[in-house]
Amino acid sequence: MSTVLDDAPAGAASAAIARGRIAAEAAPAKAFAPIIAVVLLGTGVVGGALLKLLNTPAAASLRLVGAANSRRQQTDPVSLASRSLREQLNHRGEPRDNASLLAALDASGAAAKVIVDATASASLAARHAEWLARGYHVVTANKALAGGELSGWRALQAALAHGGRYGDAATVGAGLPVLSTLRRLRSCGDSLLTLEGVFSGSLSWLFNQYDGGRPFSELLREARQLGYTEPDPRSDLSGEDVARKLLIIARNAGFSLGTDEVQVDGLVPESLRGLSADAFLARLDELDAPLAARHAEAASRGAVLRFLARLNQRGHARVGLVEVPLTHPAARLYGTDNQFALTTIRYNTQPLVIQGPGAGPEVTAQALLGDVLALA
Repeated sequence: MSTVLDDAPAGAASAAIARGRIAAEAAPAKAFAPIIAVVLLGTGVVGGALLKLLNTPAAASLRLVGAANSRRQQTDPVSLASRSLREQLNHRGEPRDNASLLAALDASGAAAKVIVDATASASLAARHAEWLARGYHVVTANKALAGGELSGWRALQAALAHGGRYGDAATVGAGLPVLSTLRRLRSCGDSLLTLEGVFSGSLSWLFNQYDGGRPFSELLREARQLGYTEPDPRSDLSGEDVARKLLIIARNAGFSLGTDEVQVDGLVPESLRGLSADAFLARLDELDAPLAARHAEAASRGAVLRFLARLNQRGHARVGLVEVPLTHPAARLYGTDNQFALTTIRYNTQPLVIQGPGAGPEVTAQALLGDVLALA
């Protein structure tokens, strides 16, 4: 079209431009459909951070066509464009109905239709394979499927054959390039031999801070106030979340591990496991003496405590608190740093180490946004 305009007389060019403007104004809305339409499931801490990112220029090619928390949802464009959408959903909106959310995606006319799961809901994660099989893309911070039962992982792999894409960067390391690096190595013919690291931002912070000078329970309360732990810190202290991340990495590396094949040595004693959250929080001091004793033993040997995840060549996986010497890479972490040390066939003499902040809604939301934008 530019060649025609360049070669035409000035009057003809002006007329052509005018006709183009009229045609653009008269064109149906579908002609200007977004490249990517998004439905967001979960408007909590991470989902709320993602909503803020969707209002930035980086997300100009995206259009939010639906958002939902556990009880209410919204598909009205005016309400979705409001910067107070998250707060509004706490008080008003349509009753939660996945079918109408998917209908909003279908009606968008977008080239890519994406469901973003920013929840920790196992029931929602169980739908991921179904959504992929129906032609939607799924981007998620939810570890319950890929890090859950092996049957769920296999269903996910089968569903990917239908052409949908699964964005999972936010499931491990709050978006650190762990899974993408591992997949790239494998595509080049490399293989993971062993894996070791600190996979929990909350547990990293706790044991980077814990030097025996303050009770562990005092640090745990502080971590909870800072938002580093779940409201019920047993979700972190149990080690189950770390085990799910280890399973996700191992499975992406080709190890078909079941949930029962990861040995998890958590930090919550049996006497505190069956309590309500409030009762547990009232008895946090019971964690202090056992951990103080372990710290003193480690210090007497010139070591520190770190909560590590480990996988060896035979597929043996273990998660728990261990002593590491001061020369160990995990002994030199800061804040909420995660660390992943990958020993492969080609990175054999010295492991490939990926390290950085492994907790926080902003970096996790950025990982979600990055996976969505990759679909363009």
